[in-house]
Amino acid sequence: MAKRTVLRSSKGTKLYAVRDKAGKFKDIQSYKKAHGADIKRTSKAETAAKKKKKRL
Repeated sequence: MAKRTVLRSSKGTKLYAVRDKAGKFKDIQSYKKAHGADIKRTSKAETAAKKKKKRL
C-alpha cells in the first residue's frame, strides 16, 4: 500500500496525501472519502477469519 500522510487544507479539511516511492505527491484525497472506502473494504485476514469461524 502507498504511504499516506495526513495533512490539512487551507480550509481546515483533513486530507490524505499519497506519495510515490520517491516521496513526491502522487494523489491527494479527502480524508473522509478515503477513510470511508478503507472501512468498507475487508482485509484478507478478516475474510480468512470469517471463513474459519464459519467452518466450526
